[in-house]
Amino acid sequence: MGTRRTSLPGVGTQYDFTTEAGRHISVVVHHDGRRFLGFYKSDDPDACVVEVPLSAAEATAVAHLIDPAPIDAVRTDGIDLVTEHIQIGTRSPYIGEVLAETRARARTGASIVAVLRRTGAHPSPGPDFRFALGDTLVAVGTREGVDALAEIIAEG
Repeated sequence: MGTRRTSLPGVGTQYDFTTEAGRHISVVVHHDGRRFLGFYKSDDPDACVVEVPLSAAEATAVAHLIDPAPIDAVRTDGIDLVTEHIQIGTRSPYIGEVLAETRARARTGASIVAVLRRTGAHPSPGPDFRFALGDTLVAVGTREGVDALAEIIAEG
């Protein structure tokens, strides 16, 4: 099970994944904060069976219900901040590079507040922190900033 992220110019970002049972689920996050949750036919991944529009508050409530390990210490209710995990995959140009090379904050306004690695967590990584394949970045920023950071990390 993997998540595919697709930029939708002028709209926002679409996140797609297929469950272990073969069901295709999609979440579209609009630039204005609206979200749509879509469920697709197993035999036709382009045929949406039902689409559920969610406000930002409703999406947060659903996420808290689904999340097996919610992070209650970080509350962003009422402010325009999101926290997201971004994985350094095989296509990332930053494997083996240091945090400073990304120029993440200057380019996107989003901050990398921690790096999770199999060997442990690295909170508040400095500019000389070197990324490795499989690292998971914990990013905080606006929806647009975090999405831009994910694009930079994934493809440069």
